[in-house]
This record gives sequence, C-alpha cells and structure tokens, in this order.
Amino acid sequence: MPRIITLLLGACLVLTTAALPASERQRGPSISDEQREAFQRLAPGVEITPELVELMQEITYNPDMSVDQRLRAISRLAGLDQLPEDQRMAVTICIWDIAGRAGPVFTIAEEQRVRAAQYGLNINMVPYTNEGVMVEELLSGRCDAALMTGLRARQFNKFTGTVDAIGAVPTDDHMRTLLQVLAHPRNAGRMVHGEYVILGIFPAGAAHIFVNDREINTLGKAAGKRVVVLDYDPMQAQMVAGLGATPVQADITRAPGMFNNGVVDVLAAPLVAYEALELYRGLDPDGGIIDYPLTQLSMQLVGRRAKFPNEVAQLIREASFEAYEDIMAFLRREAERVPDDWWINIPEGDKQEYETMMEDARVELRGLGYYDGDMLQLQRRIRCRFESDRSECTDPRE
Repeated sequence: MPRIITLLLGACLVLTTAALPASERQRGPSISDEQREAFQRLAPGVEITPELVELMQEITYNPDMSVDQRLRAISRLAGLDQLPEDQRMAVTICIWDIAGRAGPVFTIAEEQRVRAAQYGLNINMVPYTNEGVMVEELLSGRCDAALMTGLRARQFNKFTGTVDAIGAVPTDDHMRTLLQVLAHPRNAGRMVHGEYVILGIFPAGAAHIFVNDREINTLGKAAGKRVVVLDYDPMQAQMVAGLGATPVQADITRAPGMFNNGVVDVLAAPLVAYEALELYRGLDPDGGIIDYPLTQLSMQLVGRRAKFPNEVAQLIREASFEAYEDIMAFLRREAERVPDDWWINIPEGDKQEYETMMEDARVELRGLGYYDGDMLQLQRRIRCRFESDRSECTDPRE
C-alpha cells in the first residue's frame, strides 16, 4: 500500500494534540500533565511549550495542507526526525500477504519502512502468510495494527466489514466513491468498535469467478460443482449450497492450490491473483473467468484503540484514501496480465439473474446480522447516484 505505512507512523506524532477535545483546541494550547508526559515519550529531549503545542495543532487541522505535508511539518517542528534511532518510538504493524515477505503487499510496505525513518519513528513490520494467525496476534496485543482482508475485518467492525458485501459495489468508480465517503470525518464514529479502530480501507480489486470448465457460465450450471469457500465464513457455504453446488471449506492460503490441483471446480478471486498465485494452472486447458464481478474487495488496516485514538485514526484514514489511485494503478496493471481468451461472456439476462440473486442474499444476510444495514443503504445510494433508473432507487429493499 503506497505510503500508508509511513503515514501510519507519522500520524503517531500528532497523537497528543489530535486527542485533545475540540473545546480545548479552540481555547488554546494548554495541555494536561498526562498529555505532556505522553508527548514527552514520543519526543524525549524536546521542550514541550504551549507555543509548540499551538503550532502543532494549527498544522494538524490545516485543511490547505495534504496529510503528508502536515506530518512532515510536525516532525520537523518537534525535532523528531533528528532523534537517535534508539530513542524513536516503535510501532509493530502486522501485514498479511499470501506470498509472505516476498509478496507485493509486503514489498511495498518494506519500501515505505525506510522512508518512515525521516519522521523520527521506527517500524517493525511482520509478514504473515496465514491471515488467521495474524488476527490472533492482533487480538493478543502483539500487533499494534494489522492489514487484513475486508472479510476478516468484519469481526472487528461490521459496518466496514460490509464493504465487501456481494454485488453491493459494481465497479471501481462505485468503490472510489464509497471509500471517499468513508474517509470523511462525519463517518469517524462508525470506524470504532470496542477496542479496535479502522485506520484505513483500501481497494483490492473486483472478485471474479474462476472455473475449470467454460460450460459453467450460468448459475444453473454451478449445480453439483465443487466450490471453495472460506472455512471461517459459514455464510459462504450456505449461499453456495443454496445454488445446488457443493461447498468445500479451505483457508485463504490453501484455496488457490485446491483450484490449481483440480480439487475444486470453482474459485472466487481478484484478478491480481491470476499471475501471483498461478491460477492459470487451474484454468488450463478448458477453464475461464466469468466476465462479471461479484463485488469489489477491500483490504482494511485495523488498529488497537489504545495505540491509535480515533482523532489520530481519522488523519490516517484521510491519508489512506489519498493512496487510492496508486493502488488502483497497480491493480489494473495486474489485471492486464490476464489474457483475453480466458474471459467468458455471459448473457445479459443471466447478469440480471445474478443481480437479483445477490440482492436477495444481501437482504437475507442483513436479517441474520451478518451485514450492516446502514452500510447496505449507503451502497444502494451510491449505486443510484450512478444509475438513477435502477428499480431499487424507487422501490428499495436495502
């Protein structure tokens, strides 16, 4: 994720001033002894004066500066970029990358770790190939923050965990609008649940259906086929069984290999996985990719509230959205690696059937408490912004 690791660490520099109540920020630069001590831990040797606090407040909430500019200015102002390495604050960020240390997500993050040093902080990045193990590390407190799939993030925040709802976000343009809305301060309260806070939401590309037989080009033809489902998500198995197909449980690490080895016939995956996970092996010789996205997937950075007050998290969320175009450029380059002859076009009538089925599934899963109703309403409003003649715009079920 370009810049997010650097921005995450830099945001820690404004923890004290950002955490001040709005009334205190408006009254002036006074800070309590506790706040002064907290800042002193971030900046040992720096004299904390009311004038310094006031300047940092002005920078933190300056709408005319980008997030990156604000972080750089605060770092220079406090002298944190000049601290010896052994005096710099350390933050542990756990990163899920199915390819581990050599994977694209971790590689990009590692590049940013070096850049983070200019803010006066240390970062300890820990790669995980097993997403479930990484989540346990976050729960235990061994990770200060963890980057995971939106499907996993649902256990920390059902509102943002519904971003990946089936069929709810049809295109990249819909996704950009949704993430822009979620990064706005008015939604800050929804980013906190219990001991955790959502620090950023990133696009991960559209999920498509990969099949080992091109004849599986309609819902009806999925009956009797073996479809891989995530073992921690029972609702996936329920939906697949409802189509008359056979759900085969696996974790996200094993699923691609099961498709490549012919253990399952159908796999849902983003296009970025085509080359990285060698999914062409499972497609060869008679398979293909359904040219209809099920949804837009997300990656979400979940932090511990004890480490990241929501005021700080808001600055990080703004920074996260600034990275949207860079991430999408990477995803589009990866999607272009898929040869055109793998695509399977489906009839327009079947697309309407897909859409109806997915709407039914969202309504049912909302009723079961799996999806968040407020998020589904927001996604519907965005769909209607793009296509106001949709039937759901005048007769909404969500």
